[in-house]
Amino acid sequence: MSRAFTREEDSENAIAGIGERPISHHRNLVTQRGLALIDAELTALRDDLGRAEKRADRERIALISRDLRYWTARRESAELSVPEPGSDLVRFGMGVTLEGDDGRKVHWRIVGEDEADPAKGTISHVSPMALALFGKKVGEIAVVNGREWEIVKLSDS
Repeated sequence: MSRAFTREEDSENAIAGIGERPISHHRNLVTQRGLALIDAELTALRDDLGRAEKRADRERIALISRDLRYWTARRESAELSVPEPGSDLVRFGMGVTLEGDDGRKVHWRIVGEDEADPAKGTISHVSPMALALFGKKVGEIAVVNGREWEIVKLSDS
């Protein structure tokens, strides 16, 4: 067996071994923005795949194809959920301002798993904080990891 053949075989095994991106078992609730982000990701990946195919970059094709399978599955299972305007209960898609027992205020928007980015003020609907908040009203307390958070304001976005 030639050495070049062995390297190519090892490369194919490495590409084949990238595995699939795990898909959450939770409902795939999305906001309007989240749905648009999924669509934009699919468009970008399709463009990237075309460029990778032109270069015959097998590793890049495998990675992009894996990501396309993930985002296609997420798009197919997406359930658009828009909060009822004026709702006085914490729901998916709403903004919630909280005050901690130390007086510090934080604001979170509850979004889908793929859209969540705590550094940007969004949390997943399956996060412990969101689960503790759902169904509560302004003035009520949510306890997360032993800390109390009072709900001080709700917004539709």
